[in-house]
Parts: sequence; C-alpha cells; structure tokens
Amino acid sequence: MKTVFFSVKALLLLLCLIAANAFANEVVNLNTADAEALSRVLVNVGPAKAQAIVAYREQNGPFKSVEELANVRGIGLATVERNIDRMSVGGAAAAQAAPASRSVAQPAQRRVASTGGNK
Repeated sequence: MKTVFFSVKALLLLLCLIAANAFANEVVNLNTADAEALSRVLVNVGPAKAQAIVAYREQNGPFKSVEELANVRGIGLATVERNIDRMSVGGAAAAQAAPASRSVAQPAQRRVASTGGNK
C-alpha cells in the first residue's frame, strides 16, 4: 500500500513539474496580447497593470523593445527584468535584423620625420 501511495505521489510531482515548465516557457507578445494574457503570463502583473500595458500600447503605438515596458506606469525595471524571458515584441519588423554597418578600414597616414630643419 505504501508503494502505491509513493508512486502516486511521485507521479503527481512529475505532472506538477511538467505543468510548471510549460507555463515558464510561455512567451507573450507585448504588441498583440490582451490584458488577460499579459496578467496570466507575466509575474507580478495583475489585471490592473495588464490593462495599463494595453492602454500605453494604444496611446503610444507598438513597443519597440521589451525594455520599453518600464515606461508604463506601475511597471518598474525589476518587473521587466523578472519577465524578460516571458516577453517579446514580435512582428516582422522585429524579426528582420538590421544589416550590420560595416566600417571599411582606412590606411593610416604616414608621417615623415623631419631631419632637422631648413638651412
């Protein structure tokens, strides 16, 4: 009987770990998510803060970076850092990497040493 109890307990623990991992891997797009999704996925973001995020987005346009979330009233840098792996700004514009600017090396100018002046 004890063996069955421990097996059930181990199975429940395993299921809890799998479920927790599934929630931990969920990512929310700050530019498309509704308030319910934001409050469900983001840590320390309840319904009021989630609604503030949506209102900020509607007033200021799409987020350009996840760090911009700190501009929302009630959201601090600690909340942004805590949720950095749970957020994206998505979209085609974000997916396209800007081409790296390539600097072309210029040859150094040579200085001719003076040999003592004009006599």
